[in-house]
Amino acid sequence: MDYITQFTPYRSLIGGVLIGLSSVLFLWINGRIAGISGLVHGLLPPDKPFPLWRLTFIIGLILGGSFYFLLPAIQFPPRLHYPISLLLIGGFCVGFGTRMGHGCTSGHGVSGIARFSKRSIIATLTFVIFGMISVYVVRHILGVY
Repeated sequence: MDYITQFTPYRSLIGGVLIGLSSVLFLWINGRIAGISGLVHGLLPPDKPFPLWRLTFIIGLILGGSFYFLLPAIQFPPRLHYPISLLLIGGFCVGFGTRMGHGCTSGHGVSGIARFSKRSIIATLTFVIFGMISVYVVRHILGVY
């Protein structure tokens, strides 16, 4: 069974509800937006006391993804022969874009839109549009699959 390309409405709905509930609980408990780039950036400045809650959140994301990957019924085939230069350029663009846009898709797309933030709605539309353009360029112009 191909879990990557097969649309599963129930799993998608459950996953979306869990992400939404997690985001609301995080905001309610901590008074902060659950934006991953902001959480990671908050780990870096050494001039403040060490934010254990940020580290715990990031470790939880990594462990949750690892446990999901290890489930025997769910297999993700690795992508082979993908140009490392394209991955590096893409990673740089994502990092630069999240700093320039004052947040990432999780902060703007999940938390910001839920709060009806105009800035987050515009940022999320920008992410989606440039994501679509990137896929088109990489697949149809550069021919990378």
